[in-house]
Amino acid sequence: MSQTLNRRQMLLASGAALLGAGALARTTQAAQKEITKTKKVLFFTKSSGFQHPAITRRDGKLGLCERVLSEIGKGLGFEVVPSKDGRLFEPDKIGEWDAFIFYTTGDLTTQGSQQEGPAHPMSADGKKAFLDAIAGGKGFVGMHSATDTFHSRGREIDPYIKMIGGEFISHGAQQVSNLVVTCDDFPGVKPFGKGLKLNDEWYSQKNLADDLHVIIAHDTRGMTGWQYDRPNFPETWARMHDKGRVFYTSMGHRDDVVENPLFQGLVMGALGWVTRGCDVDVSPNVSKVTPGYATLPTDNTPRKKR
Repeated sequence: MSQTLNRRQMLLASGAALLGAGALARTTQAAQKEITKTKKVLFFTKSSGFQHPAITRRDGKLGLCERVLSEIGKGLGFEVVPSKDGRLFEPDKIGEWDAFIFYTTGDLTTQGSQQEGPAHPMSADGKKAFLDAIAGGKGFVGMHSATDTFHSRGREIDPYIKMIGGEFISHGAQQVSNLVVTCDDFPGVKPFGKGLKLNDEWYSQKNLADDLHVIIAHDTRGMTGWQYDRPNFPETWARMHDKGRVFYTSMGHRDDVVENPLFQGLVMGALGWVTRGCDVDVSPNVSKVTPGYATLPTDNTPRKKR
């Protein structure tokens, strides 16, 4: 694919979703003529822990986030395939995918309490094949509870956590947080301006990798809850995992956030980047823009359900 076409697709991926459904459809009709190869993306939404409303299926219909991303992706050169079937990560199937999106919880090699339809767990071989695929150059986009997945045990950090770059501690009540943009060059970020206030369920993270490129940070001043009694810390980031490109944002719990064009543009822009539709400098900046990121809150409160 030519550099011109890549640039065209990334402009669409980072901004067309902000136009609204009708304008997006009109804009992408012309763009589809230029797309030479559709990227196939597995949107994995299995919950081995708490199942979030945004990816809960009702009456046989896909969850809200599943519907939104699969529909927007169609016009931007992405075949987004929502699934809760961990068997798709087996070594003989993993090569089918160009990238992965995770909205998951818990140890995905276990069944968990989720009861809706076929939600088969990964095998140990499937987890290894997945991590090897990212290290080998596949793309990864994690949303919201993707860091509440494959928790570490004791001092040993789970290899999945090392890949995604952070691990969920807890969250407080849903609240408006002041988000500070620290990298407006990343696809889909410019519409955020210098920052904004957004109401969502915000994750406090630990085991944050030292090589994160922070895209958006939390300004913790005024946030309510012991989880945020800490210096500013990363909210959205990107990093390289060997040859693979990794992106994560903690946004996406609330339906109105999933339906927000800003969120949609951010995720689609990230998907474009992780599938190598554009190049962005993601050199580590976490120590510069959030110098107190490793300072954790004091947890004197029992862990809350999500």
